[in-house]
Amino acid sequence: MSPAVRPIIACRPEPGLAATLAAGQKAGLLITGVPLFEVRPVAWDPPEPSRFSALLIGSANAIRHAGSALADYRQLPVHAVGRMTASAALEAGLHVAERGEGGLQQLLDGTVAAQHFLRLAGEAHVALDPPSGSTITTRIVYDSAALPMPVVLADLLRGNALVLLHSGVAAAHFAAECDRLDIDRQSIALAALAPRIAAAAGEGWAAVRSAETPHEAALLALARDMCH
Repeated sequence: MSPAVRPIIACRPEPGLAATLAAGQKAGLLITGVPLFEVRPVAWDPPEPSRFSALLIGSANAIRHAGSALADYRQLPVHAVGRMTASAALEAGLHVAERGEGGLQQLLDGTVAAQHFLRLAGEAHVALDPPSGSTITTRIVYDSAALPMPVVLADLLRGNALVLLHSGVAAAHFAAECDRLDIDRQSIALAALAPRIAAAAGEGWAAVRSAETPHEAALLALARDMCH
């Protein structure tokens, strides 16, 4: 008899959820998507574009939710993290000067010339240390609103599931919802995009592992290894 296969669940918000499901299908994995967050735009005060030499963007959501004011910054080169963020910037008519893969701080650390960055970010964002001579002005343009766990997800989690976690905020909220609904952590395995995300979920799970690199392909490879 072949071993049971854990159901794989992704709970990130759209449109990232759809991208994960599509990537999973391409990799031969059947992933169930149940979002636990809803991304919403936040009203923001766009500063004068002439004050800056570049845009700093760590999420495609910043591009999608910045609104019509984003057009005022089309003359500024974009320093983006991730393929999806860079693609969203190009689709919005922006020029991508640099695409990093390991996070915004790693991208900044590789910057040679001093820059005056305008960072477009979400309400929950990591603090950054700019290189010597560079400055960062941050504007919040979107927020991820946490949603209560639906019954359909709670039922799936009681069946020896594997959950994909893409952010520390999502990991903490997911853990809190499991505790609120009295779902046994020992029935759930977690595959996290990075160690800090795994740490945010806390302890007591059936298994917790992090992807070798913070990329969707690495996370899906980990999920394939863990789902049996």
